[in-house]
Amino acid sequence: MKKILVPTDFSKQANLSAEVAADIARRAGAELILLHVIEEASESSFSVEGEATYEGSWEDKVFTLKLIEKAKKQMAKLVGDAKFEGVKVRQELRVGTPFHGMNAIITERKVDLVVMGSSGRTELEDMIIGSNTEKVVRHSHCPVLTVRNKPSRKEFKNIVYATAMEKDEEIFSRFVRRTQEMYNSTIHLVRINTPGNFQRDIVVRKYMEDFAKKLQLKNYTINVFNDLSEEEGIIYFADSINADLIAMATHGRTGFAHVLAGSIAEDVVSHSKRPVMTFVTKRRK
Repeated sequence: MKKILVPTDFSKQANLSAEVAADIARRAGAELILLHVIEEASESSFSVEGEATYEGSWEDKVFTLKLIEKAKKQMAKLVGDAKFEGVKVRQELRVGTPFHGMNAIITERKVDLVVMGSSGRTELEDMIIGSNTEKVVRHSHCPVLTVRNKPSRKEFKNIVYATAMEKDEEIFSRFVRRTQEMYNSTIHLVRINTPGNFQRDIVVRKYMEDFAKKLQLKNYTINVFNDLSEEEGIIYFADSINADLIAMATHGRTGFAHVLAGSIAEDVVSHSKRPVMTFVTKRRK
């Protein structure tokens, strides 16, 4: 893990995710990229230096330039915070939409992990930030760690890994294992049995043992948990063991398939009070 992206709007929620990211960066020896995206007042587009690339009204240009100057001051103040001590920090300011700004940085900087908040300071911010988080969870090409509340402790000592044990999960599985090694954690592999998707314990446990051996896991437990839905089962199981982190893959459904099936990972991100790490595997249309 070499580069960690933290989108920020300078809110309390964003600072919370930055604190979690700083601890991970310190342990991994990674560079932390702080990104603030300034949304345009019109169709005009600006660089962070204030150069207009498309035509817009003079008032819009002046307003956007003021936002850029304000953001530069806020970013400088944030970078000087004690939580970043001992961490290499890169500052990024972009003008555009938050989702496209994040996507561009992920590609340009070859980001290994995104750490972001999942709610804002007001109902409107909660709707906007929540929507952006959902988009990143669904489309990001690297793992995304979503932080809703302040973790009870900094260390991820108990990691719930809700896995389908599919072949296309292997990259994410190894990322989870590296996270375990950083924190000397216990991984709790869990399969949620639901009325509509039920498998016998003996079958599931055999699959999980084989999966754990393939990943060369050393400190893990195997669990089969029954619930009415996978989302509720994952959250309730994590609560039952007082987990510090939930890890799970998503197939990143898009279009009509997403409307019909939704995403269990997105639902867990939306409703869990615990940090949730997700990763998009093979996409399903």
